[in-house]
Amino acid sequence: MERLQVLKGTFCSLDAFQKQLLIGSAVAAGGILAYMVQKRRQVRSIPLGEGWWGAGEKPLSEDDKIYPFKVQTSDEEIEDLHERIDRTRYADPLEDSCFLYGFNSTHLKKVVSYWRHTFDWKKQVEVLNKYPHFKTKIEGLDVHFIHVRPPHRDNQKVLPLMLVHGWPGSFYEFYKMMPLLTENQDGLVFEVICPSIPGYGFSEASHKQGFNSLAAARIFLTLMERLGFSQFYLQGGDWGSLITTNMAQMKPQCVKGLHLNMCMSNKGFKVMLSLIIGPYLPFLVGLSREDVDRLFPFFEKNVWEMLQESGYLHIQATKPDTAGCGANDSPVGLAAYILEKFSTWTDNRNRDLADGGLERKFSLDDLLTNVMIYWTTGSIVSSMRFYKENFKENLNNRVDAKTGIFVPTGLAAFPNELFHCPKSWAQIRYRNIQSYNYMPRGGHFAAFEEPQLLANDFVQFVKKVEKF
Repeated sequence: MERLQVLKGTFCSLDAFQKQLLIGSAVAAGGILAYMVQKRRQVRSIPLGEGWWGAGEKPLSEDDKIYPFKVQTSDEEIEDLHERIDRTRYADPLEDSCFLYGFNSTHLKKVVSYWRHTFDWKKQVEVLNKYPHFKTKIEGLDVHFIHVRPPHRDNQKVLPLMLVHGWPGSFYEFYKMMPLLTENQDGLVFEVICPSIPGYGFSEASHKQGFNSLAAARIFLTLMERLGFSQFYLQGGDWGSLITTNMAQMKPQCVKGLHLNMCMSNKGFKVMLSLIIGPYLPFLVGLSREDVDRLFPFFEKNVWEMLQESGYLHIQATKPDTAGCGANDSPVGLAAYILEKFSTWTDNRNRDLADGGLERKFSLDDLLTNVMIYWTTGSIVSSMRFYKENFKENLNNRVDAKTGIFVPTGLAAFPNELFHCPKSWAQIRYRNIQSYNYMPRGGHFAAFEEPQLLANDFVQFVKKVEKF
């Protein structure tokens, strides 16, 4: 009260010009503040852009029809696989090294023996063809996708949904989620479209340099438009989280909701302040007790852990053709390279196990089916190039990194994800978070590892958005 009187007295002592100047400054400051708030709330988008990734020159017209596709195999393909497996030369592992040096060759021999003598690729091809596959030409590339329509029933709301995978996964990661989404959920059901990123599996790889997440996002938006969907939901993890985020930035009016099980937003003063104060006074910087448990000690759980697990990223982001050369020719090399990620990225404590904990969450049939998608299509090198194309420039300087995401967003934070992103950090980029939940278990390959948990979290998010 006393301070208020002093301020009042000071104001009264000013001459008319000074009063007008002070009032004008206050009004201007208020206007600037209001503008900044309005600008932050304003829904902005990033340019859609254009591209052509086919071989040779771009033709005058492109076939935009959608064609059915079936996964196929042959005795010759399987015989070639077996011959290559039989010629494998293994290195001896260090004593008691478990998975600390990568995929332990002692256990690798057991996995490969199952692959060679028990795994039935023809049977798994039938499993893959359980859902309808299609291909369509977009920007010069044959884009593969699965399109699953729910059974028709009265009194149910059908919502279009695109699921996008990452590396070293594939569309097959979502197979166990499909029935959970296409069957009635209290009157809510989804029509699911699940594409393969160009350069992965059955989608044609780019023939030209520069195919990054922005190009993939634009192609998938074209796919949804071609299928007749003007509004839809998106879900993704790993590269899928960046691609779907870019889709929401390019056409926010089309994206009813964006759900992610991996989120990156770790730049700026707010994050830095959280790292300094968070371990001691987390509530002051918007961190929960769960955030503190997952983040700290930060160097040990994030910096050091990422250094141990990001070697693949550095070589794939710089020399992908070198990185994938051996795996493209050796099925055992390919399996070791891919399956090691399904061990460690599911739970980094699996490094201390002789079998890498591979079959704690996955069956060998499922794991090897994913490997076979890469092997039979020869797509390991082109999938690695996606890293090179996205890291050619500083990701933080790209237009998408400088633009907020304004569509309704849901985040599922799995405890064994490669890095944890608290809600307060996510809000820096994702401006309309409707749902943020700490998952009780699970790691990087959420759809493959915990399909029920991920499906449940996605459905509850959609119900909030739809006010269902």
